[in-house]
Amino acid sequence: MDLNRPLSSITPTLDGDVLTVLANADDIFTTGRLHRLLPRASEQGIRKVLQRPVAHGLVLSNRVGNAYMYRFNRDHLAAQHIIGLAQIKQNLLDRLADRLESWDVPPIYAAVFGSTARGSMTVESDLDLLLVRPDNVDDDQWAAQVDSLVAEVTLWIGNDVRALEFAAKEIATSGHREPVLRDVLDEGLTVAGNRAWLIKQLRKGKN
Repeated sequence: MDLNRPLSSITPTLDGDVLTVLANADDIFTTGRLHRLLPRASEQGIRKVLQRPVAHGLVLSNRVGNAYMYRFNRDHLAAQHIIGLAQIKQNLLDRLADRLESWDVPPIYAAVFGSTARGSMTVESDLDLLLVRPDNVDDDQWAAQVDSLVAEVTLWIGNDVRALEFAAKEIATSGHREPVLRDVLDEGLTVAGNRAWLIKQLRKGKN
């Protein structure tokens, strides 16, 4: 699935994108504000799309002067399900963090990076996951944990998972020469450990 357009798994139209924005913020929106957040859509298209959730009571509409103001109706019986889908990316990160914390040998650091972190994911994209393993870990035990997680996450979201693994000593000695680790620093979403640790190790390698 596309974690940045989660409702597209149900409705690939603009309806899903508009509902995702509204459900993720307990706030009031004009069509102009929605257009700024969804620049690929026209303001007229957004206004037309809003008619459907307003008619179903999912979105509340109030006229203020010449403008209409829209807010997601969190009291609607369907609201919790829409919010659950709209927030699926954060739910995935939380579940990943919980799963990694439960490992017998947890990673020193882990982060989601690539298109998922950048917001350019599509349904064909892999989910890129950096895993930094402790030194002197049992290889078979570690591999079993990683293989199990990769299979689980694929079941969770339907996308293939690409796990990029480094030993802690590799990060400290040669990590600063790895462009992908700079990408992780710039845009990665931490799910285990502390980003400050990664920064420190990469700086150490330069000295």
